[in-house]
Amino acid sequence: MSNTADHQHHGRGASQSAFEGTPANALPLTASEDRQFATLAHFGGILGFIPSLLIYLIFQDRGPFTAQESKEALNFTLPPTLLALVAWLLSLVPEIGGVFAVVNALIWVTITVFSVNAGIQVNRGRPYRYALNLRLIR
Repeated sequence: MSNTADHQHHGRGASQSAFEGTPANALPLTASEDRQFATLAHFGGILGFIPSLLIYLIFQDRGPFTAQESKEALNFTLPPTLLALVAWLLSLVPEIGGVFAVVNALIWVTITVFSVNAGIQVNRGRPYRYALNLRLIR
């Protein structure tokens, strides 16, 4: 079969890709999905700021509740995650490491408690605002 016949056989011209018809913009989230991803953004704080950052970047234009709550979670988790990283590095230093290991653990426990509480509230459909939040990302 010739190259031209091959393209006609598959119903595509030479310049069209195999992904023709794939929407450039993803669909908006349903109300249920919006609440689900907003909740996951807060629960993700247990792992630091990366989950809320990814959810914010991927879904900010698809769901207003997710955009609002993932930004709040990102703003809350970013500074303490960075502090925990510094504390972890200092925990490797002989003589003073033990103190920073405890500081690191306390930071993670605090992030976890606040993130779980926020996730529970958001899962009930209630917007959540952390009392201590720098809100660097607007």
